Amino acid sequence: MSGKERLPVRGAQGDLLRLVAGGHAESRAELARLSGLAASSVSLRVEELIDSGLLVEEGSGASRGGRRPRRLRLSPTAGLLAVADLGAHHVRLGLLDLSGTPLVIEEHPCDINRGPEAVLDWMADVFDELLERHGRDGSSVVPLRGIGTGIPGPVDPASGRVVSPSRMPGWNNFPVAEHLGRRYDLPVLVENDANLMAIGEARAWPRCDNLMVLKAGTGIGCGVIVEGRLHRGRGAAGDISHVRVRTDSSVTCSCGHSDCLEAYASGAALMSALAEHGITVRRPAGIVTSVDDGVPEATALVRNAGRLIGEVLTVLVNFFNPDAIVVGGSLSAAEPLISAIRAAVYERCLPLATRDLEIAVTRVGRDAALLGAGSLLLDAALAFESTHV
Repeated sequence: MSGKERLPVRGAQGDLLRLVAGGHAESRAELARLSGLAASSVSLRVEELIDSGLLVEEGSGASRGGRRPRRLRLSPTAGLLAVADLGAHHVRLGLLDLSGTPLVIEEHPCDINRGPEAVLDWMADVFDELLERHGRDGSSVVPLRGIGTGIPGPVDPASGRVVSPSRMPGWNNFPVAEHLGRRYDLPVLVENDANLMAIGEARAWPRCDNLMVLKAGTGIGCGVIVEGRLHRGRGAAGDISHVRVRTDSSVTCSCGHSDCLEAYASGAALMSALAEHGITVRRPAGIVTSVDDGVPEATALVRNAGRLIGEVLTVLVNFFNPDAIVVGGSLSAAEPLISAIRAAVYERCLPLATRDLEIAVTRVGRDAALLGAGSLLLDAALAFESTHV
């Protein structure tokens, strides 16, 4: 980070904490230099972090002339963040420390059709079990600082409610944040899963300020990073799943409209199409396996899905001009999908829009949404802490 760049006031504590936790800074002077904040502002925020038990200041750092600075480090008992990435058929969940480093991550089968109360209560039980097993530093209990979960559907960012999801029966308008908040008197973050994936993935693309991060799994989602920050709009920014596509046939989407992208190119649509050919696949990862095994029906369907996704992205690339399109989710491992997306975008977009555009698979992998949840949740936890000291 250059000296000309400035951290926004909002989230400044979280940024300073990450610099220390990531080993980039160990003194107030280094924090001021790396963040671009005034030394007085850094000192104030560091004192707040120390008073909150998040940082400790001890010993002496290396001297660059003059008095040796006191060394800052993340407190061993600073806290934990419990995060989850909820899918249609499984959930990845775990504990992160306050630097965003995963301490433990597990994946469990989970049927979202069981309804919000049953799924969320079960998820909270798993969090409690993880805390029991991993929530101690020696004899000290490490406090839980916040709960965050990604949801595979539209989320109102102001209320934490799910709004008109197409593949989540019983979840419409359910107050996810409020429900979890009754169990944990802590900050609760509820966000669309593709948005969280975009935040987590952006950390691996430091030279790209504008990203489109596509999640291709059971459904299709897209998170948008603009000038290094998540762009939510009113909560549905980046939702490409129900953009209408042109095909030779007509299929009714789960949303009730005809010919949505999701009705042809999602993992659920591809599994249904394979079933018509007598090929049973129970999860999107099985589609990738079928492609790798050379099943022609699977390869043709995946290639067509990539073409349709690419045609939708063509409009967005010409409009937005991102630095990169990153494809994650279980279908991203299917090479014909990525090749078809690239072919459609590079063929149909304006040369200036694609001249430096990179289209690539995820660099972060399956944990991108968990890391994104941790990043957002840290700032919420710090704000909560500052009002409860």
